[in-house]
Amino acid sequence: MAKASPSVEIEVDNRVVRISNPDRVYFPETGATKLDVAQYYLAVGPGIVNALWERPCMLHRFPKGLAGPKVHQKRLPQGAPDWVETVRLYFPRWGRTADELCVTELGAVIWAVQMSTVEFHPWNSRREDTEKPDEWRIDLDPGPECPFSTVQTVAGVVRELLDELGAVGYPKTSGGSGMHVYVRIPAEHGFADVRRAAHAFAREVERRAPKLVTTAWWRKDRDPAQLFVDFNQNTRDHTIACAYSIRGVADGRVSTPITWEETKDVDPRDFTMRTVPARFAEIGDLHADIDDHPFSIEPLLEWADRDQRDGAETPPEPDDAE
Repeated sequence: MAKASPSVEIEVDNRVVRISNPDRVYFPETGATKLDVAQYYLAVGPGIVNALWERPCMLHRFPKGLAGPKVHQKRLPQGAPDWVETVRLYFPRWGRTADELCVTELGAVIWAVQMSTVEFHPWNSRREDTEKPDEWRIDLDPGPECPFSTVQTVAGVVRELLDELGAVGYPKTSGGSGMHVYVRIPAEHGFADVRRAAHAFAREVERRAPKLVTTAWWRKDRDPAQLFVDFNQNTRDHTIACAYSIRGVADGRVSTPITWEETKDVDPRDFTMRTVPARFAEIGDLHADIDDHPFSIEPLLEWADRDQRDGAETPPEPDDAE
């Protein structure tokens, strides 16, 4: 008779989630296991749930750990308990639907970890109306020869511009080499308008820091030493790792909310699945009140109209993908 796989049971609020193969090493460099991933998400529970709340969520799964293949999972993996909630999405290009994870409780996050999820990539819209984003995402994406000091400098430009607009931005490390800033917006516009507004904002950042920033659509047209303000992250079905998501990189780095003051001297390597729980226990979720500060994108749409009148190039729409 085959030996049964070891497992542990984790109590999450009123749920019990079984974690199979808890000792499987997911991060060979640090020795962090599947159980360590689950315990990390338990430690930052309110933060990860707030970041994912009622959003369609794509899962980045590593069934054999980082040493094995990575699976980008749109559809909810089979075998989900009936209490794990989903939202159905339609993909016009393919004429298909997909039922994606829709987190409303921490148990669903831990169940996703049981299914070998490391990274959580939510949409910037919610289940109530998935076609109307309520989150504008500013992605500061450095080129291959762009130092992190440039990311920090451009973050300062972004803050200055948001302050002028009267918008409240919520920065976080990307968990890689960049930085993200989220702004809550009323769910009143479709993806095309939100992307158009994000592009207008990116162009204004470029005007203020032309030597550091590019908004060039084609990668071949970008200076590798510059930073790309990636407005495309506001396109339908484009997702990035949420706040408190572990990233699938060797040191188990985490996409971590930070204060604006921290953007000036932060080192993303300091935020890992081993260090962030203590930080979270001390200061809580820095994005906790993001819903309290919505910003209308109407001024940005006016900027977009102005730029169009002035002859600014309109980038092509990325394909809707499944």
